[in-house]
Amino acid sequence: MNLRRLLTACRTAPRGGLVAFALCFAMVGAAFAAAFAVSPAPVQAQNGAPGGSLRAHQGVASCAGSTCHGRSVASGTPVRQDELLRWQEDSSPSGAHSRAWRVIGEARGQSIIRRMGLDASGVQRECAGCHASPGAARQADGVDCEACHGAAGSWISTHYAVGTSHRRNVSQGMTDLVDARVRAGVCLDCHLSGDGKGQFIAHRIMAAGHPRISFELDLFSTLQAHHDEDADYVQRKGGRTNSVRMWAVGQAEAVKRSLELFSQPGKANEGIFPEFTFYDCHSCHRRIVDGEEAVVTALPNPGRPIPAGMPPFNDENMIMLFAAAKVMAPDLAATFDGRTKAFHRAMMGSRAETVASAQALRQTADALSSRMAGASFGREQTFAIMDTIASEAISDRFTDYEGSVQSVMAIDTLLNGLVNGGMVSGSAASGLRVQINEAYRAVKEPNAYQPLAFRRALGGAIRSIRSLR
Repeated sequence: MNLRRLLTACRTAPRGGLVAFALCFAMVGAAFAAAFAVSPAPVQAQNGAPGGSLRAHQGVASCAGSTCHGRSVASGTPVRQDELLRWQEDSSPSGAHSRAWRVIGEARGQSIIRRMGLDASGVQRECAGCHASPGAARQADGVDCEACHGAAGSWISTHYAVGTSHRRNVSQGMTDLVDARVRAGVCLDCHLSGDGKGQFIAHRIMAAGHPRISFELDLFSTLQAHHDEDADYVQRKGGRTNSVRMWAVGQAEAVKRSLELFSQPGKANEGIFPEFTFYDCHSCHRRIVDGEEAVVTALPNPGRPIPAGMPPFNDENMIMLFAAAKVMAPDLAATFDGRTKAFHRAMMGSRAETVASAQALRQTADALSSRMAGASFGREQTFAIMDTIASEAISDRFTDYEGSVQSVMAIDTLLNGLVNGGMVSGSAASGLRVQINEAYRAVKEPNAYQPLAFRRALGGAIRSIRSLR
């Protein structure tokens, strides 16, 4: 992945500057797969309808009316009505979903297919689960409206009716993306890994050239937003999005998902080897030097009580969730930290011991997700979480690239949440862009990542943000 090119492409994102590079990294990562498959015939999609009834996938064209979501300018009420245009925007990350199937015909997508030795049926098996919408009549539409909002057969004719409400739409089968836990579940299927057909991003796929997977719910949501949170939105949806809550719940749900997949025997192994997609990439992908001039580059990590040289489970979301828990749920934080360390330690033992530890840790992450989903995340709490991320208890765990990327995205998301919530002025936050961009530059190039230099950059950004307090 050429991050420099992605950074340039993301300069038009809503938050500006280098803010969204990590999202583009992962978003493009969910946009390479199969090319030469034949579009399937229309099918009925099972999508959790009340009573278990089948609901048809209607397709993009069903949303494209000029009085619905197909206008060329944002001039409609109560919604913009140019949502399809934004979904199709080639020059912006907001159009990434519409490009998801198309990119598999491009050079990189085709090279991945060749390296994996996939034929047309293999492309369908390995790639279509994320690069097209299950149940869609046209795979060329990529990740379409109903991939996120739910198959629309039972609600499309009533969701715009006079007197309807978001609650009613959800009761008829629309996916409740206002609920952070629901939204995270939808996004995680492709942006981390899912249990559906073609939704598990194995190490061999990345070895063939697929970008590394990373996930941060609020940042991803911001760059894919096709709506405005105006007064009408607040009235219909019951308030504005709390960005900090979305971030925290996303971290908890990502921890849950990774542990859930890891606990499945068919997912955790690839032949006699463990499935390496669960491990921290850069703990193994380090420069190797033989001879007397060799220098050990790995740093001790207090969150991982394992010996040097043992590949650690990728704990980027665990680190962030622990930071949030120390502020928002201190009664659960110690339990979560203890179970995280026990899980890492169990990796030195048997498979049964490791799975048991994974399940215990997942239970605590679920409790934290529930706690975060009901929390208000006010001004002081948000500042406290940022301070915690930069504290010695957390920052000493930034020994590898993945966790460090998460921390920079977190700082930016949390600051943005303060601005969106009216707790910090936009101009004051903009004045800190230089320091935040320094932290982004410290993780711009994976192969140039230096833990101690990164910690200094992160600390500088946090100290600058602290001045707003």
